[in-house]
Amino acid sequence: MALAASLAQLHAEASCPICLDCLTDPVTTGCGHNFCHACLQQRWEGLRDLFPCPLCLQPCPERSCRRNSQLSHLADAVRQLPSTRAKRGRQGEAPLCEKHSQALSLFCEEDLELLCPQCRLSSEHRHHPLVPVEQAAVCHRRRLKGYLEPLTEQLEAAEKGLEMQVSKSFELVSNMENRKSELLFEVEHFKNFLKTEHNVIDFVLQAEEKGVQYEIIDKKTQISDHGSTLKSLLYEITNKCSQSDLDLLTVIESIHRSYENLESPAPISYEVKKEVFTLPPQYFGLHKMISNFHVHLTLEPKTAHQSLRISQDQKTATFQRMEPNCVHPPQAFASYPAVLSSEGFDAGRHFWQVEGRGMREWSLGVCKESFPRNSPVSPSPSNGCWQIQLWAVIQDTQVLGNPWRYGVFLDCDLGEVSFYNLNDRSHLYTFSEIFTGKLMAYFSIRPSSKSLTISIVENEC
Repeated sequence: MALAASLAQLHAEASCPICLDCLTDPVTTGCGHNFCHACLQQRWEGLRDLFPCPLCLQPCPERSCRRNSQLSHLADAVRQLPSTRAKRGRQGEAPLCEKHSQALSLFCEEDLELLCPQCRLSSEHRHHPLVPVEQAAVCHRRRLKGYLEPLTEQLEAAEKGLEMQVSKSFELVSNMENRKSELLFEVEHFKNFLKTEHNVIDFVLQAEEKGVQYEIIDKKTQISDHGSTLKSLLYEITNKCSQSDLDLLTVIESIHRSYENLESPAPISYEVKKEVFTLPPQYFGLHKMISNFHVHLTLEPKTAHQSLRISQDQKTATFQRMEPNCVHPPQAFASYPAVLSSEGFDAGRHFWQVEGRGMREWSLGVCKESFPRNSPVSPSPSNGCWQIQLWAVIQDTQVLGNPWRYGVFLDCDLGEVSFYNLNDRSHLYTFSEIFTGKLMAYFSIRPSSKSLTISIVENEC
């Protein structure tokens, strides 16, 4: 009995875990398991990059395995030993059909179920396609390997999607932090504005209070003097009434005159002035102005000076060195770097936003459609151009990490064009004019500028 068990154990050790037969041309993987060389290569057929051990699934980089000559000799020796009992042992260990207790040697391709030979006679599988287990395993193993490439691609796509989502999440968090910083900056600016307004109103009220105090003191003096006069006259009349007739009538005229000419001091009449505290329009009107009157502008490349490069979406103008002998359209600016919008306005209210990045001087505003573009004369309201010049170092790292942003509000009906600094919500300047004809948005960059870019932006400040 001990000898039989030892032989069975020896057969098991010299058997391939894949084909369950004695090892042929055995190879050993990095994890220490042994297989027939042909069985292992068949199991790895169609795989790329990852080659798992069929037993422990540990990766075998680049199909790494080594020939085992000693185990090969041992397997040859085991083949010479009695193997019937070992085969019976393996057969006894194989799974059996629960209904018929026979070996599961067939596979139903329709129900994807293992069957024994007796199962094929049942009504459930009588007309189903049945194939041997080995053939079915080869077919389904090939089919499963066909899933590997699309699954790998889907995994890569999912990982990229996750990476993009994480990046988007970081971007959203960053945008939220920037917005919080903007709101904090705006609140601080608002606090400073309120403090300044409070100090002004407090100063006016204190001056008014002092004036009222001086007036009260003056009135008190007048009332006191009037009381003294009344006391003197009362004493004089009382005294005269007790005198003789001749003495009374001698001074009666002066007494009557004094009495008739008495005037009581006017009472204090003062109404405290009500100081009206009004917020500037940038604190209650800018957002409403933007939401109600925001327009979508584009730059007209045909009007651009040859030193301005207009982006493909016609939203950005970048200053660049002038190219010599460059032919430009007749409607383009020729004297200095400027460009107009494609859209024009002759009625209504309109608001647009512009941001600047770079250095040196630039201008923005509105001009008449007929504004001369070849004249060396500086733009001004007298020749049909209403603009403000922005002379500053406009860097990419401004307050809160944002570029300088400005807003232009055109009210054609009222005849006004106003400019706002949207970084601090401040009003810069307003032109008042009777506009006639169509007006175009105007943008200009001074020739001394370097690396300056101006862009029409769509999002609300």
